[in-house]
Amino acid sequence: MIKKEEMLIKSVKSIALDTIEMVLNNRYISRAAVPGQFLHVDIQGHTLRRPISIADVDKSEETVTILFKIMGSGTKHLSAYQTGMTFSVLGPSGNGFNIDNREAKSVLLIGGGIGVPPLYYLGKRLAEEGREIISVLGFQSAESVFYEQKFQELGESFIVTNDGSYGDKGFVTNVLGKVKDFDCYYSCGPSPMLKAITERLEHKHGYISLEERMGCGVGACFACVIPTDTSGGYKKICKDGPVFSSREVTL
Repeated sequence: MIKKEEMLIKSVKSIALDTIEMVLNNRYISRAAVPGQFLHVDIQGHTLRRPISIADVDKSEETVTILFKIMGSGTKHLSAYQTGMTFSVLGPSGNGFNIDNREAKSVLLIGGGIGVPPLYYLGKRLAEEGREIISVLGFQSAESVFYEQKFQELGESFIVTNDGSYGDKGFVTNVLGKVKDFDCYYSCGPSPMLKAITERLEHKHGYISLEERMGCGVGACFACVIPTDTSGGYKKICKDGPVFSSREVTL
C-alpha cells in the first residue's frame, strides 16, 4: 500500500562520481518495501517528484537505503540534504521483482549504472533463500563504480566499464559469455541495455526493471506508458511496473 511518509536522513555520502547514498529512517516503508520498488521523492522547490529505487532495507534498524546520480537541479538539490533533515515520499511504490520461482536455484543479476541499486536488495533477499547469485554490473568508468564488494559478498561478480578503465571493457552484453549457466535473470538499467539483454537472452526467463521519468507516480497521468508484447495495449511503468516479465513489454 502506497503511503505519504516522512523520511528522516540517517546518513548521506558520495560513493562514486556524482553518486549519492542516503540511509533513511521510516518504520512503515522499511517493513513494507520489497525488492524492485521505488520511492517517489518530493524535493523542495521542484514541482515533480523524483522516482528513486530502493537499494537496501534493514527491517531491524527500520532503515531504507537509496542511491541516486546527480543529473539535474532536482537531484543536485537532494544531494545537499544533510543528516537529520526530513523529506516527503510516496511509497513504497510500484510492483517489485518476482522472487517466488523456487525452481530458479541460480540467478543472474544484470545492472547498468543507476540501474544497479535495486538489484542489490534483490540479491540479498535471494541469497538469504539459498539461491546462487551471479552479477554483471556495468558502469561508464572506474570512478563511477560502486557496491562492487557488496555484490561480491553475494556471489561471483563481473564489472564492466565502457572505457575499459576498470574490469572488462565494453557493455554488460560483452561478458555474458563468461557467465556459467543460470536459471533466471533480473535486470535494471537504460532501455537500450535492457533491449540488448532481452534479445541476447530470449531463450531464458527473466524480469526487467525500467528506469523512467514519471509524473504522478501512481498511474493517474499516463506519462510513463510502455507498449506490451501480448495485448497490443499499454502498461503504466509507475503502477504496473517498474518490473515486468522480459516477454511482457516492447522496448
